[in-house]
Amino acid sequence: MQRHPLYKPYLALAAVCFFWGTTYLGIRMSLETFPPLVLVSVRFTISGSLLLLFAVARGKYLPRGRELWAACFSGFLTLGIGNSALVFAEVIIPSGIAGLIVTISPFWMVGAEALLPGGEKLHAPTIGGMLVGLLGAALLFTPDPGRHAVDRNLLNGFLLLQIGMAGWSFGSIFQRRQASKAHPVIAGGVHQLAAGLILAPFALAIPEHPIHWSARGVMAILYLVVFGSLVGYSAYIYALDRLPVAIVSVYPYVNAVVAVALGWLFYREPFGIREAVAMMIIFASVAVVKRFSGPGARRPTRSRL
Repeated sequence: MQRHPLYKPYLALAAVCFFWGTTYLGIRMSLETFPPLVLVSVRFTISGSLLLLFAVARGKYLPRGRELWAACFSGFLTLGIGNSALVFAEVIIPSGIAGLIVTISPFWMVGAEALLPGGEKLHAPTIGGMLVGLLGAALLFTPDPGRHAVDRNLLNGFLLLQIGMAGWSFGSIFQRRQASKAHPVIAGGVHQLAAGLILAPFALAIPEHPIHWSARGVMAILYLVVFGSLVGYSAYIYALDRLPVAIVSVYPYVNAVVAVALGWLFYREPFGIREAVAMMIIFASVAVVKRFSGPGARRPTRSRL
């Protein structure tokens, strides 16, 4: 039976939905061994190098000139800023809560699209849905019984994630708008290597806690390299290139559920009624935003492998 023409893009999206949900736990485990900047730099330098070495060995087209600079800039925004912010956030907040907060990333995607030239403008239902979603996120900060102050770590983690989601959204839309002859997976390799190399000097210059070697931490970063970067990020770039943004942006829903479940299973991270209600409110608001948002700018056609 002949496969549907979008079989591979949807399969790639399914990989993103599952494997990126597991990376929240992988990041937390890796932080037991590696400091944040070292973790991000090592992870993406290894994965990006492997992808580009594969491309060279197979004689595939590599970005060059303006196309190369655009890919490097996109990688710096999406991974250098986006993923670094997530890693720093997981130092101070549970991995499952980080995954839940990241579900509001479509708000940033829609907002970034509206701010950029030629993007879809915001409509009243979209703005209303975003406000409801922020109320759901605010529910996470409600003090526990007997406490009268907001959890400062949770607030700081939330703010860090906003910086990361902004970088991720602008970088993703910027990359989507670039005309490119490189296959999206190869472009993803450039993103990863660029992010890893850009962060390397900061990882060396900024004092962080020393590396505490452990088998679990090393296995966790290897998992992030293989399933978070080589498989997950490549699948994300591939799906983003071939499917509408509205379809691709469903992945944070599944990621959050996987992250919360694994965080509870391995670390017994707290997840009660308050977090469940916040999750439902955020999910509903994101659905409203997606329902009333336009398709956004189309991606220029790429050559195929």
